[in-house]
Amino acid sequence: MKKPLIILTGPTAVGKTSLSIHLAKAIGGEIISADSMQIYKHMDIGTAKILPDEMDGIPHYLVDELEPDDEFNVVRFQHMAKKAMEQIYNNGHIPIIVGGTGFYIQALLYDIDFSKPEDETPYRTMLSQYAKEHGAIALHQKLKEIDPVSAEKIHPNNVKRVIRAIEYFEQTGEPISKHNEIQAKKESPYNFLYLVLTHDREVLYHRIDQRVDCMMEQGLEEEVKHLLNMGYSEDLVSMQGLGYKEFIPYFKGERTLEEAVYILKRDTRHFAKRQLTWFKREKDVTWLSKKDYPSEDVLLEQILTYAEKNNIMMRNRD
Repeated sequence: MKKPLIILTGPTAVGKTSLSIHLAKAIGGEIISADSMQIYKHMDIGTAKILPDEMDGIPHYLVDELEPDDEFNVVRFQHMAKKAMEQIYNNGHIPIIVGGTGFYIQALLYDIDFSKPEDETPYRTMLSQYAKEHGAIALHQKLKEIDPVSAEKIHPNNVKRVIRAIEYFEQTGEPISKHNEIQAKKESPYNFLYLVLTHDREVLYHRIDQRVDCMMEQGLEEEVKHLLNMGYSEDLVSMQGLGYKEFIPYFKGERTLEEAVYILKRDTRHFAKRQLTWFKREKDVTWLSKKDYPSEDVLLEQILTYAEKNNIMMRNRD
């Protein structure tokens, strides 16, 4: 019998956090973050990280566990999330995957094999040097020429993933996107309910703008400055995340604070659009538009109905 698993995802700022807490309390769940940034310590405001007093007694995993200079990628996420799920099942509860990194969710849900070599190769070293000399955009162009599908999915700033995709093509002669597509067709080992929360685009974009304004009031500028003062380089994958990379040129005197905030809002809207595009390609997804529900309580009842239909064991925590 397949073990139960619930996924609650959707674009940034749609309102996943609050709903996930109520869902976990209703069904006896514990939450695993599928967010590529909330794993990092010292990065609270820019990641919109849930704080301990907001968790309402619900255990959370993969939140605030690594330092900003630790490596975190889909393979490590997969390993850490599986370990967390084992703990949750041992507790007699249901894992709820919450977050907006679709690639991570897919990797866990279908137990995808990424065939990631652990050892540094001369070719990888050469590509790293090329990126340093010619820039991330030039390296990304190389990927676009051999694997346009992966180039569309991988941001140029994610140099490690770009290098991995180019290296995979060099090693196998086939695009890594083709490999990932085959893996994505695997049957999931879980009895899952895959929920995508969404909203009207205008409402979502307004929520994003409001969230950024709130982050600034909470001290986002100071948080980024503190990280830089701690010695965390702007080249780190963590420091290239939304909410951080936009302010580094500001601290260098290359843009104003107003420009940094404007770019963060714009890029977050673009990110939300890419997230929705990803989820539309996924299979066996249940879409939930917040505009169709008068309150979160009504939305939660709908989710519980779906969970019962999917034979996901209901067990109230209280």
